[in-house]
Amino acid sequence: MDPRCTDPVVWNDWFAISPLEELRAGRYRTTVLLGVPVAVAKLADGGCAAWDNTGGSARSDAPVAETPVGRPLALVARFGFAWVCLGEPARPLFDLPEAREPDRRCCNAGSIGVHVGGLRAVENFLDMAHFPFVHTGILGEEDDTAVLDYKVSMSPETGVLATECRFHQPRASRIAQGAIETQYVYHVLRPFCVVLYKTSTLHPDRMDVIALFVQPVGEEECIAHQWLCLLDDESSDGDLRQFQLTIFGQDRPVLESHVLKRLPLDPRMEMPVRADASSVAYRRWLRMQGLVYSTIPAAA
Repeated sequence: MDPRCTDPVVWNDWFAISPLEELRAGRYRTTVLLGVPVAVAKLADGGCAAWDNTGGSARSDAPVAETPVGRPLALVARFGFAWVCLGEPARPLFDLPEAREPDRRCCNAGSIGVHVGGLRAVENFLDMAHFPFVHTGILGEEDDTAVLDYKVSMSPETGVLATECRFHQPRASRIAQGAIETQYVYHVLRPFCVVLYKTSTLHPDRMDVIALFVQPVGEEECIAHQWLCLLDDESSDGDLRQFQLTIFGQDRPVLESHVLKRLPLDPRMEMPVRADASSVAYRRWLRMQGLVYSTIPAAA
């Protein structure tokens, strides 16, 4: 195991490191995952490969050499992203069946670097209480701040699931023409991956899918990769991406304002309120798994 990460929970997990559409054929793209320099490339046969680039022999946009630049990494291409595992994958990458439904629009919605631990970004994604104050006029209004009771369950195998979430939203999607009470379901599939299901504007009996695949660059820095799988045949990919980037752009300064960049797992460090049920379950689930990377561990 690389000395820069000693947590097997994350070392042996999968992480999105690049949108596939941003990989140039025969060229390297370099990034950092868990403190480890990584090179990823689209090969001549159309496939992808990734290597540990600790020696720095690959430069971004440099031609791909015939031999790997370092230790080859396990790689999966899914949901429009290249996913890698630095260790030995503990289990297969999760599936999202909605991605195979022919009437859905699936697209990369932008990747944003954030100076905060990746677990903080996931927890913020779960938080409905900030909608009226951070996303005023879009996901909430300052005169309507109540977070109604919802249900939360969790298990080591399936993750954290928040259901029966409801919130009054002035503009729930890019194509929304008026306010609605939006139904939400949150599902944390992996410590750094969370999926949101919300009421579809065009098909109220079905749900749009918005996912956040967080790439932990280090313990206090991350890249948030956003993925959309929507029932929207009216918007362009650019319009969808711009709407989502606007929302995350409002979140970014709030995330970076945290004094504690890592997520505290001791419940006494940051006292939760009733609306934080999903956050409480998320932190408890992380403790159950023994995850320590990018956290402030709970006292013994």
